[in-house]
This record gives sequence, C-alpha cells and structure tokens, in this order.
Amino acid sequence: MKKRLISLGLLVVMVLTMVTTLSGCGESVTKRADTQDTWSSVKKRGYVVVGLDDSFVPMGFREKSGKLVGYDIDLARAVFKLYGIKISFQTIDWSMNATELRNGTIDLIWNGYTKNPQREKVVAFSDTYLKNQQVLVSLKKNHINSFNDMTGKTLGAQSGSSGYESLENNPKLLKDKIANKTAVQYDTFNNAFLDLNAGRIQGLLIDSVYASYYIKHETNSSDYQETPGAFETEDFAVGMRKGDKTMRRKINAGLKELKANGTLAKINHKWFGNQKVEN
Repeated sequence: MKKRLISLGLLVVMVLTMVTTLSGCGESVTKRADTQDTWSSVKKRGYVVVGLDDSFVPMGFREKSGKLVGYDIDLARAVFKLYGIKISFQTIDWSMNATELRNGTIDLIWNGYTKNPQREKVVAFSDTYLKNQQVLVSLKKNHINSFNDMTGKTLGAQSGSSGYESLENNPKLLKDKIANKTAVQYDTFNNAFLDLNAGRIQGLLIDSVYASYYIKHETNSSDYQETPGAFETEDFAVGMRKGDKTMRRKINAGLKELKANGTLAKINHKWFGNQKVEN
C-alpha cells in the first residue's frame, strides 16, 4: 500500500511538472512572437509562408483546376517580388489564424484580413491596402430590404470573420433582431451560400468584396440582393507577429511602391473591373 502511495505521489509530481513545462513553452512561444524579428531568416531561406482561407473569393481561392488565385495572391507576390522572396501559401483553419501565426506555422495572414482593435492586441498590421464593408446578402424573393427585415429570421456568418465579430460587438444593429439572437456559423462562405439558396438561412452577413464577386459569377445572379447596414467600413491589412518590425516596414514600403508604379491599379482592375475600390 505504501509503494502504491509513493507511486501515486510520483505520478502527481510528473503531471504537475508536465503542466508547468507546457505552460512555460506557451509563454516562450508568445514572447518569441512578440520580440523576434524574423526578416533575416525569411530572406535567407528565400520564401515567406502566408496563411489563408482558400475559399475566400476574390481575395484568395482555388479554381476548379486547384490553382490558387486571387487579389491577395497577386498582391502578395508583387510585394515580395520586389525583395526577391517567393511565397508559400498555406491553407489554414481561419478561426485559428492568429494562433497559427504566433506558433510560427505561418509568417503572415494575408487574405482579406480586417484590422481592428481586438486583433491588434495580438497581431501587428501593415498599412491598409483595401477598404471593405459588411453587407447582408439575401434572396430577392424573401423581400429583405433592411436589417430590420431580418427580425425573427435566421442569419449566417463565417466563424472567426470580421463580420461575425461586428455582429457580436454591435448587437443592436442586427444580432438582437435575428432568430435566437445567434447567427449560424460556417467554416466557409461557400457552405453558407448553399444554405441560403436552400432556405435554411434567410440572410448572410458577408464581406462586400466577396459578395459582389460571388454573385456576379452566379448564373442566377439576379436572384440575390445586397443590403448595406450601419457597420463601420473595414480596413484590409496584412497580419504579422509583433516582433516582425522589419517585415512590416518592407511590406508597407512595397505597397507604396506598387501604388506609385501603377501595379496596384492593375490588380484592382483585374479583380474588380470598373467597380470602384478604395485603397
């Protein structure tokens, strides 16, 4: 009996040691993400790892062939081409983007990523390169012409998206009106549109850049309507670790150069045509 008690005591000590060690590792990773400047190592290896949701049209998505294309894909490549650095794009769980960044799995979040005070607590941002807003997409046959028309109806939103954060942070604008005061959350907007078309949700809170592009390329595009609300305009920017101060300077300088030499305007036209966008 005494031996069993001693063994049990040793087991408890081992478990506590493991918990303490893991906690220390977590703190170490966080500290490194906040202090380490990785530009020299990125430059040395010759490529930077960009995390994205590869279903977010037109910012970054896969064509039927599997090829990765999009506004942010072109812009990221153009910026790092200035420095002779290639890009490795890595698909991630979008709701875990900041965790992947700080753990070192990726170096940047570059995929229609909205800059806001909550995210700025853990992520450093580049200068804004594109303006965006949240809109309510619905089927015209449902006659939803304002946020008030969503009263008692079911709303969809993407998990971890800026739209979902806006919904939660400004409940009086829309959340308090919808069924159960809770939005149905989706991993991707594609799945959300499937439910919208099937009538399982009556509205979808979504980025205007995505909505416009998606609807434009649907065969039944005239069936949809976009309704703007009172949510604030959003700033798309590149997310990076707080320690990557050189990376931030390089990206900002690159964005300015692309705007000055006309490359940014060409990328705008390629993905948005004559639609007016604000950089």
